[in-house]
Amino acid sequence: MSVNLLDFDAEGLTAWFAQQGEKPFRARQVLRWIHQRGECDFKAMTDIAKSLREKLPALAAVSPPPTVSDTLSDDGTRKFLFDVGNHNAVETVFIPEDDRGTLCVSSQAGCALECAFCSTGRQGFNRNLNTAEIIGQLWQANRALGFQPGGERIISNVVLMGMGEPLANIDNLLPALRLMLDDNAYGLSRRRVTVSTSGIVPAMDRLSESCPVALAVSLHAPTDGLRDKLVPINRKYPLAALMAACQRYLVHAPRDFITFEYVMLDGVNDSDADARALLHLVRDVPCKFNLIPFNPFPDSGFHRSPAERVRRFAAILISGGIVTTTRKTRGDDID
Repeated sequence: MSVNLLDFDAEGLTAWFAQQGEKPFRARQVLRWIHQRGECDFKAMTDIAKSLREKLPALAAVSPPPTVSDTLSDDGTRKFLFDVGNHNAVETVFIPEDDRGTLCVSSQAGCALECAFCSTGRQGFNRNLNTAEIIGQLWQANRALGFQPGGERIISNVVLMGMGEPLANIDNLLPALRLMLDDNAYGLSRRRVTVSTSGIVPAMDRLSESCPVALAVSLHAPTDGLRDKLVPINRKYPLAALMAACQRYLVHAPRDFITFEYVMLDGVNDSDADARALLHLVRDVPCKFNLIPFNPFPDSGFHRSPAERVRRFAAILISGGIVTTTRKTRGDDID
């Protein structure tokens, strides 16, 4: 049975080649062909011995998830839908900015955390994506966006903020992150790869020890009482434990702050008192806030906070000394 080489980081690919009786440098060669050049045809890997090129097709393949759809917004945002089998598909979104190109990658088909305001959570959970399906989103997007080997980087940043909770799938996530950082693969800076989590504390600690990248925490509430309702994982890892985990993470993090994501829900978590409670909550955690206008979906039961309310909320955080941004809405015309 052939293996999918997209499932392997450098260590895994080196071990696999050793099983085939090949030297370690073969793994580096193949890694560069697959991830730097976007090549999936072993015969095209011309600096590899001909005997190995002829042997590989019977043993392995480079199999990214197939593209179901590729939709371009008027504002340049581009949404890919990838088939991950058994009638499951995941979304990947490319967001171009003047100074960077960010790819938002999914980690699961569906999500089991059931955050009250999240449309993915309402769809239920199907399964974890494997490493090939996670890194395959970046592989496919690079090709679709026209990246040329040796040319200017199109995707400069990757955020694990798509479908799913990345740290609930950490065993498959870690090899994908290592490939993103590997100079023989995508060569991204640790500061430019961000994992978003709702607060799975043991996995946050493991990530900090194994592959520390930038961290974003989906906070969304200043108190346990409200967060228990909005983000149910809080019942297992309440805010005191989460803040302590953030402090531990910063010891290893490539950035000297945690980003707190905060969806603005009209009349739910957007009062002046909520903002002041947040200042108290994060007083010992170097951080910045990213306020997110709620993205409505049918029967959500929530509404987007008015722009003036968001502005006032941000002003209170800023007056408390916290860098605060408000996320721009993008790609509304392609959902």
